Formats: sequence, C-alpha cells, structure tokens
Amino acid sequence: MTALVICLRKESKIKMENKKQQIEITTKFAKSFHQNEATGHDWFHIDRVRNVALKISKKEGGNIFKIELTALLHDVADYKLNNGDEGLGLKKVADFLTSINVEETLKESILYDIANLSYKGVKVAQKELSLEGKIVQDADRIDAIGAIGVARTFAYGGNKNRMMYDPDCKPEMHANFDNYKNSTAPTINHFYEKLLLLKDRLNTETAKEIAKERHQFMETFLEQFYKEWEYK
Repeated sequence: MTALVICLRKESKIKMENKKQQIEITTKFAKSFHQNEATGHDWFHIDRVRNVALKISKKEGGNIFKIELTALLHDVADYKLNNGDEGLGLKKVADFLTSINVEETLKESILYDIANLSYKGVKVAQKELSLEGKIVQDADRIDAIGAIGVARTFAYGGNKNRMMYDPDCKPEMHANFDNYKNSTAPTINHFYEKLLLLKDRLNTETAKEIAKERHQFMETFLEQFYKEWEYK
C-alpha cells in the first residue's frame, strides 16, 4: 500500500468523523432550540422528519449528510418560531452552519432549501429544490398528515387561540404567502387549505406511498368529526 493511499484513507476517516461530530452538535442545537415548543414543532417532530427523510433517501438517493442537516435545522428558520420574522430564523441557521464549519457551497444549498421548503398557500408556486431538499420537504409534509398531523394541527390551533370549527367560516384558497401566514381561521379549515392537498404535492414515489394511509386517516377523521358535530 502506497503512502498516498494511506494518507487518503486517513483524510477520508477524518472527514467522516468530522461529519459525525457535526451531526451530533446539530442534534444538540436542535433539541435545545425546540425545547418546550408547544405548537407541534417540537424536537420530536424534528426527529421524526429526520428519520422519515433518511428512510426515503434509502430508495431515492441523495447526500445523507445534507439531508440530515437540513432536516434537523429546517424549523429553526420557521417564521412561526421567530415571532413572524422570515429572515431571523434563516440567519440563525446560517450562523450555526458557519460555527460548525460546514463548507460554504453546501451551506448555501442547505439555506436555499430551508428557505423554500415550507408550504406557503394553495396558489403559491413551489420553488425547485435540490434532491435532498425535496426529500426533507416530503418528510416534513408526511409529518403534517395522518394521526400525528391531526394532533399537531389542533395543538397549533389551540396554542394560537383559534376556534376548532366554525361552519360559517369557509376555507380560503390563499393566493399569496402573506394571506396564508396571517390567517386566523378555525383549525378545521387548515385541512382544506393545506393538509388534504399535501399527498398530491409530494416529490418522491416513496413519500407518496407512505402518504396514502395517512391521507385516508384524515378523510376518515373529518367524516367522523362532522358526524359528531351534527349529532342530535
């Protein structure tokens, strides 16, 4: 074995160890940031998104390191967790990635995906993401539907003092992000304004397969909800 091969192997091992350490630090950072979060954007949501994203990537490919960093940090930038400031959270992510010495090109790609990952309204066009961004977006959307999605939706509505349901308040198909972001509509409306639409807005075939059962659960839930609401 040549000295060059030995040197390259050592360098590769160091890089792998560095990435492992970066993920460990990022995990601690995410846990701390989302501690005591009560809107459904808690640490357990982040961990579920990471796990589902990694599961999807086994079939769809992508850079595992980038996927994991993006999943762990995606909600640090969420305006809902930064007093409505869309830029503040993204700066927090940028500063953190710099602090753990993530390579500049990778950092910029992660920031772009995170900035454009969230749902912004029915009629708002989705920007093109990297494969890794699409996988994390799919994982995030999968966690927004099904039994967990229903629970998270009502947790968020209760946290924001929203009514559970008002038959006279109809869902709105938002044409821009500001209207979507500033909506104070009852929680049930959110199913029609977002959740029931997500299965047809997933990127990967793997995610679409996972979403089928969860989507069906939401339809069953709503059917039972209205049945009980109208019970006399």
